[in-house]
Amino acid sequence: MESVSNQATADNSISRRMLRWLVCGRLGPVWMWKALLLFVAIAFAGQLLGVIFNKSSVQPAARSIFSSPDAQGPSLGSCQPHNHIMFLKTHKTASSTVLNMLYRFGEERNLRFALPLGYQLGYPLPFNAHRVKGYRGPRAVEFHIMGNHMRFNKPEVEKVMPADTFYFSIIRDPVSLAESSFAYYKEVAPAFRKAKGLGDFADDPRKYYDPRLRNNHYARNLLWFDFGMDHNANFSMALAQRGVAMVRRNFKLILVSEYFDQSMILLRHALCWPLDAVVSFSLNARQQKPSGIGGMSGSWVGKAAAVAGVSVRGGHSQAKTLPNLSLTEEQREKLRQWNALDWHLYKAFNQTFWEEIDRFGLSQMEQEVSLLRMRREDLARVCLRDGGKPVEAHRIRDKNIRPFQSGLVKILGYELQPGLDNTTRTACLRMIRPEIQYKDVLDAKQFLRAPAVQGQPVQQNVGRMVAAGGYFIRQDSSRTGERLVGGEAGGRTVDEGERDWDGSHLMRSNQTLMRGQDKGRLR
Repeated sequence: MESVSNQATADNSISRRMLRWLVCGRLGPVWMWKALLLFVAIAFAGQLLGVIFNKSSVQPAARSIFSSPDAQGPSLGSCQPHNHIMFLKTHKTASSTVLNMLYRFGEERNLRFALPLGYQLGYPLPFNAHRVKGYRGPRAVEFHIMGNHMRFNKPEVEKVMPADTFYFSIIRDPVSLAESSFAYYKEVAPAFRKAKGLGDFADDPRKYYDPRLRNNHYARNLLWFDFGMDHNANFSMALAQRGVAMVRRNFKLILVSEYFDQSMILLRHALCWPLDAVVSFSLNARQQKPSGIGGMSGSWVGKAAAVAGVSVRGGHSQAKTLPNLSLTEEQREKLRQWNALDWHLYKAFNQTFWEEIDRFGLSQMEQEVSLLRMRREDLARVCLRDGGKPVEAHRIRDKNIRPFQSGLVKILGYELQPGLDNTTRTACLRMIRPEIQYKDVLDAKQFLRAPAVQGQPVQQNVGRMVAAGGYFIRQDSSRTGERLVGGEAGGRTVDEGERDWDGSHLMRSNQTLMRGQDKGRLR
């Protein structure tokens, strides 16, 4: 046993000497290996600690403000959003802002719009279904949203829109509406063009008004006209009540421009829409202080000048004197009498509006309006340069979002905040994109073609061209010889035998139609 033990000890000694020999003689000294092992251990530990540190310090990617919980607003319960919507876009009532909401909602959800061939649905003629681009007959195509300017004609609208469509519109105090109309349409409506100022017109409207002249509908009972009724009819209580009854029968909700935020809350609940769908920035607003017309963008000068009724020479617009809109209280009352049908309509639906709010709950309305306004401020802070202050069109760097200029006043727009991420920028851009450009974008998407070239001049036609309510008219020697040759900013009427975008025949219709404690609250 002792010999075996001695033999094992001798073998171990030989093994240690051989290992030392291999390491020292062949592979380097021991201290080098110790250093190498220490280095490997430190590196491995550092890598392990780095992974742990990185995992603990990784922050979630920044989320767009439009994906925050505030975008949804207060719960609406289990209702389902309305996708079939018809909005009667009345004139000078903040309707462009409402249309922007519809455009945004539909674009985000890939809904199909009943778009006009030009920029309006045949206005000022009564609406005809064949004015809708791509219309193929009653219910042949599902359209979700209709909202461009038209003169309302329910039977024709029903050919285009589904049976479950939600109909709504918006109205405004006729005196305020007259002020805006006079500013926008002074060079278009003969009755306004002849008057020195709105007060001069109010003192004796019949001195200037001829019902036979084109575009004088802008000068009397404009709401009544847009709703498809005879705006020149003599006022009687029976007629006024029939008109109100017609509007009640056809529209589920009538908003009031003077109470825009409250209107948006009622609309949101009626349509079961998220809060952000009804948050907006005021679009198509006019500059209040006196200013010239100069400075319009050359890229849009053809369309803008034609819509505004301003002559263009050498690419520069000719500035004109701004209209005088000042009124005495007596003149304001005279305008209410002149627009008596509109005034009755406004009073009736102002009362209905506040009855809706009473049913909704005044306290809840105040809370939701407050949330709406805070959300608007938040989005303005994120989206808009200079705190969201509207600016003149020629000061907007991006020519694609410059608003068209209409009338003798400047239409203001917005600039986007620089440095926005793509998702936020897209959502912000939708909120400030002017109506005409937005329609072009939707048209290009819906009909799968490239958008029209920005700044392309309006097609010129033989004869003298004048703007008339958003239409280009070739004037002949007689009044009855006037012929529509172009819709607003490039649209046109339908000639016999003309074809739609895909080559199918179009048809032309010559048919005619037939609680008082709150400030401003009417009984």
